[in-house]
Amino acid sequence: MSVVLVVNSGSSSFKYQLLDMQHEQVLASGLVERIGDPSTGSGTGGTATHTVKAAALAAPDAPAPAVTDATYTIERVIPDHTAGFAVMLEAFAAHGPSLDAHAPVAVGHRVVHGGARFFAPTVVTPLVEINIDELSVLAPLHNPANLAGIVAAKKAFPDVPHVAVFDTAFHQSLAPEAYTYAIDREVAEAHRIRRYGFHGTSHKFVSEAAAAFVGRPLGELKQIVFHLGNGASVTAIEGGRSVDTSMGLTPLEGLVMGTRSGDLDPAVLLQLARRADMSIADLDTLLNKRSGLKGLAGVSDMRDIGERRDAGDPAAQLAFDVYIHRLRAYAGAYLAQLDGVDVISFTAGVGENSIRVREEAMATLGFAGVEIDPERNARRERGIRRISTDASRVIVLVVPTDEELEIARQTLSVAT
Repeated sequence: MSVVLVVNSGSSSFKYQLLDMQHEQVLASGLVERIGDPSTGSGTGGTATHTVKAAALAAPDAPAPAVTDATYTIERVIPDHTAGFAVMLEAFAAHGPSLDAHAPVAVGHRVVHGGARFFAPTVVTPLVEINIDELSVLAPLHNPANLAGIVAAKKAFPDVPHVAVFDTAFHQSLAPEAYTYAIDREVAEAHRIRRYGFHGTSHKFVSEAAAAFVGRPLGELKQIVFHLGNGASVTAIEGGRSVDTSMGLTPLEGLVMGTRSGDLDPAVLLQLARRADMSIADLDTLLNKRSGLKGLAGVSDMRDIGERRDAGDPAAQLAFDVYIHRLRAYAGAYLAQLDGVDVISFTAGVGENSIRVREEAMATLGFAGVEIDPERNARRERGIRRISTDASRVIVLVVPTDEELEIARQTLSVAT
């Protein structure tokens, strides 16, 4: 059995999954949060939630157990990521699966920003750690936390390879005309100002899953993938390679998101700095935390937007209309960049679950051969499914993403 542990570290938390890669099944998953936070009434500073997937532990030919998973919670002070990994190991020892019987052959780590240096899954060495740290200037909220998780995980699992899988790597195939901003070249080069793109593991996973589902070689397909969650991006993919994507230097550019603005006239920031006396910190907070759906309607969840629209809230209606307008704009742009498209896929929380978003986003693409089947689109089913009609020249799919599985696959590809 080839077992891989996948870790996604934040500044005060980390998520993990233990995967049996022979069957591509989750054996256990967990979340360690409130790392470094001692401020609770009980004096406990952290919480670790550990879920054992009992069904995945059953023998392949055995009937599925009555309970498919069991969840356990540990509360205690967790001062840093190293202590967090100790709690994770304790959970495995107490509740299983046994790491003696299911020892990881490698640990895969999500790293948000690889700059222009990393274009493939990379075994972590001291030099790689230095590079991830140095690239923190491009992702100050993410790379330091990702690196903290790597350092702690290497202490917990010192005898197996650790692999960094970068969100930006899939987009390293962008051509210069796609990633270059039209600003002074020397300034851009000095400060590494260019478009990098994000959600790469999701876009890669979904485009490959879509090709397998439609039964055509990945290399001959033109695809558009909408990753619509609280963070949202869209990518044009030709022959399995990213040729254009909506996010840029940071995950702020592009689509309207839960709390992020997406595309914006840069002069808006100059105007607010001059006329509203807003500082750089103020502008950062505005664009990342007080914009998008939340800025327009007061709520960031598309489900809440839908409820308020149905109740006649004009702010929610406008927020939805702006959201859809941006989706259609990018769909049209990428149809032009690709010179037509074979498959369009929706993934992530909004993309997989919002019937109305998918319907409205595709409503104006009849000229391109897109024809949505209302009944198929309205079904709430698990797994990949087609929502376009049989007569539609473009196949439109809902494809549940699995970034952890994609990280595990990439980890295994270079670690063994």
